[in-house]
Amino acid sequence: MVGAGGLGSAVGYYLAAAGVGTLGIIDDDKVDLSNLQRQIAHSTKTLGMPKVESARNAFESLNPDVNVIPIRERISQHNILDLIRNYDIVVDCSDNFPTRFLVNDACVMLKKRLVTGAVSGFEGQLTSIIPCDGPCYRCLFEGPPPDSGSARDAGLPGFLPGVVGTLQAAEVVKLIVGVGQTLKGELLIYDALKQNFRKVRVPRNPECPVCGENPVSELADARLIQDKSFK
Repeated sequence: MVGAGGLGSAVGYYLAAAGVGTLGIIDDDKVDLSNLQRQIAHSTKTLGMPKVESARNAFESLNPDVNVIPIRERISQHNILDLIRNYDIVVDCSDNFPTRFLVNDACVMLKKRLVTGAVSGFEGQLTSIIPCDGPCYRCLFEGPPPDSGSARDAGLPGFLPGVVGTLQAAEVVKLIVGVGQTLKGELLIYDALKQNFRKVRVPRNPECPVCGENPVSELADARLIQDKSFK
């Protein structure tokens, strides 16, 4: 799990409840009072605590048989390959575009299955990426939009990451068990105001710089990672 915030709270709770054997959580932030309306893995009792430790306490309280590994680090192109290398599935629960693209690129490079979700305003979206068998995140979005912000920059109803995070957990369980139909090649969009779901087909881009016919070999290539913190 990349991120122990709103999406990560829902994902972690349901994966722990499902009995996932080992759950790694990567986040470098601390619990803040403003987080609590959407980040249900934390509480007023854990204010100021590293989110990975607060989340570990919550998930292990639910299921002490799950091995929760807290990783208090900020992901960058320098450490991401080592951080995700030993995991079977990566769940992107981050709240900004540069991190989503970095996670996507690393997962494609290491051939790791990825479930990525995002929320903004009253809308959420998610997809599953299976390297070498379908499109990646850059086939959908070529790169981070200019001045792309995060979920912190706009009003966000607390229930929205709960809905999307629960759906991410469902995708992970299906990938583990090998049943059902995943969102490979499809983007699922949830509109909370209209209370509806719709799917958008995402074709694989043969010119994609990550999973296309001529991929860029370096993870931190300047054309791919445009946020200064990743250079």
